[in-house]
Order: sequence, then structure tokens, then C-alpha cells
Amino acid sequence: MTKRSAEERRRLIADHVMEQGTVTGAELAGLTGVSLMTVHRDLDGLARQGVLRRFRGGASALPSTVFESSLDYRLGVQAAEKNAVARAAAALVEPGMSVMLDDSTTVLAMAGLLVGRGPLTVVTNARRVLDVFAGCEDIRLIALGGEYSRTHDSFLGMPCVEAVQALSVDLVAVSASALDARSAYHQEQDVVLVKRAMLTSAATKVMLMDHTKLARTALHRVGPVGDLDHLVVDDGADPGLLAALRERTRVTVAATP
Repeated sequence: MTKRSAEERRRLIADHVMEQGTVTGAELAGLTGVSLMTVHRDLDGLARQGVLRRFRGGASALPSTVFESSLDYRLGVQAAEKNAVARAAAALVEPGMSVMLDDSTTVLAMAGLLVGRGPLTVVTNARRVLDVFAGCEDIRLIALGGEYSRTHDSFLGMPCVEAVQALSVDLVAVSASALDARSAYHQEQDVVLVKRAMLTSAATKVMLMDHTKLARTALHRVGPVGDLDHLVVDDGADPGLLAALRERTRVTVAATP
């Protein structure tokens, strides 16, 4: 199979494991139409990325209802929806602003759309966002340091939180792992602390979420939906949930091509 189809197969396997909880290799071989040996290689790769837990003969979902896999894996998931959300969020940024961007893949997509919209001051803890703006002469780029996370390819921990707290920006753009009608959530404490500090540091607070993260929860609360100035989601979101969210904040629904 091609590299692209192998990636699609792994996403199918990951989604099936998350839905079923526990599956066997034989079941996945039947689902994907490939050999049991190929399935085992896929499961090994997904386990290394933090997507699932491997056991002899099969795999199971991780204990949390929401998992945080590696950045490389997340970059390939819900790409069309994330790009639509990113376009709608980027429209909120005007030349001359100071903008803080977190390490989520949806915000990374937004970062690419801000190239050429300078002058801007961009503040981020995400290494790949730094790469996006490194060659832009009309971007003042401020990197937030901290302890490096390979999973997120970003900087976290108290040094990062303290660096955020020393700043005040016009707009912050963040994402989270889950969101219901009342709150946004994430399952990693270090990530939550940085996101909370970022939201506190900005005059305008924007959260970007694709619909697969909605109507879900995770271990730690990032903050109330009502504290956001804008929530940007794609058009796969449930209309009932959108109505409940609109009672608490301004919601923009981005059309997915």
C-alpha cells in the first residue's frame, strides 16, 4: 500500500479501537483487509504514538475517554475540519495585533494563514509555529521557553507559565481536547496550566475546536465556555450543542469544503 493509504488505515484502526474499547488483531485484519502481520505493525506504531495500548493479540483504548497522541499523528486527523476552523479564526486577526498561539494542530493551521498579514507580534510555545514565522520580516516573534515536550513538540511547565504571565496580548488562540456546553477540558495537567495562563493573558480569547472534540470531557478543566470571546467550530457540530454554547459565548461555525 502507499504511504498515504497506510496512514488512512492506521486512522481507521485507531477510530475502531476508541469506539470498541478492546479489539483483536484478527478483527482488525478483517476490518482493514490486510494481513495480521501488517495489523500488528500498525498497532505497534500507534502504541508508540500514544494512541492506544498494545497487548498480546490485540489492542485497547487508553483509560481516559480522551487521549493525547503525538503531534505527527494529530496533524493527519480531521484535517479538512481543522483547516476550515483555522480560516475562520484567522479572520479575527488584524495587522498590528499581538497574538499568542498555543501548540495545538488547529492553531498551527491558523498560523500558516497569518503569514503575510503583518505587521504582527506572535508569541508561542510551539516549535512548529516558530518555524512558520521564522523567515517573516514583518513578524515580531517571541518564543516561550520551558520544558520541551516531544509529544507536543512544544515547551511547557512552570517556566512557560511564568513567561506567559509576564505578557499581555491582544488575542490568544488555543484549542483543547474536549468541550461540552459548559467547559473546555484537557487530560494533561502541564498543558492545562499553560492554556489557562494564555487565556488569562489576552484581551480577546478565541478557542478553536473541530466537532470530534465536542460533547466530551477530559480529566482537567481548562476553563468555562462563558469566559471565551469566540468559539470557532466546524459545521459537523451538533445543532443542539451549538444552541447551548451560544447561550454562553459567541460561536462561529466554519463551513468544511
